[in-house]
Amino acid sequence: MKPTQLNIQFLGTGTSTGIPMIGCSCEVCLSSNAKDLRLRTSVLVQSAETSLVIDTTPDFRYQMLRSKTTHLDAVLFTHQHKDHIAGLDDIRAFNFFSGKAMDIYADASTEDAIRRDFYYAFSDNKYPGTPELQMHPIADDPFYVGDIHIQPIKVMHHRMPVLGFRLGDFTYITDANYIEQSELDKIKGSKVLVLNALRKEKHLSHFTLEEAINIAQLTGVPEVYFTHISHQLGLHDAINAELPSHVQLAYDGLCVCL
Repeated sequence: MKPTQLNIQFLGTGTSTGIPMIGCSCEVCLSSNAKDLRLRTSVLVQSAETSLVIDTTPDFRYQMLRSKTTHLDAVLFTHQHKDHIAGLDDIRAFNFFSGKAMDIYADASTEDAIRRDFYYAFSDNKYPGTPELQMHPIADDPFYVGDIHIQPIKVMHHRMPVLGFRLGDFTYITDANYIEQSELDKIKGSKVLVLNALRKEKHLSHFTLEEAINIAQLTGVPEVYFTHISHQLGLHDAINAELPSHVQLAYDGLCVCL
């Protein structure tokens, strides 16, 4: 079967604080380069038939407006941290215009967190205008959203299991500091890999820049982008100049087609 053609737009490429960080006067946070301005990490993935986002960040509303997204079929969630789920309430706008519930996909622990944090969306006596959500559990097996084939990839974020996703020839992994070989094998053969690279210094739960480069080399993927970037990593242009030729820092608004 011929792989589905995909258009990917990076809605946000920053870590949980975003860039600029509140109260910070470092050179990155004060940069006039638009590529150094980073909302919280998310991507929009579109085929000819299907539009989905991975994660609904605290910036989700603005990300949808900035990307001029008027239709969305589904949301995939990587994990339960607030910088990845906090914007879910703004799904209400899509409910209003589509007239139906939004399909959301999550593993068991993330589903529990969503049901807890957005309890009012799952109430038996819902207040008018609350989000309409149709929950779908993610297990190990591949599944489809519309015409997009999705392979879950299990990674570790310190002690927390997190999901990455391979959508056709595109693999997206964020909030990870360890990937087992069996999961790395699921990435191989991708045309594009997105991987988190927080900063140069060691971190408890994220890949450093060097670690991310090493993982990228292990997979053999020919086109690699780093995301979930901290202001501690450095200026976009300076860091990009240090990277291997097939590796780049992603930035908000970057579009990739495959």
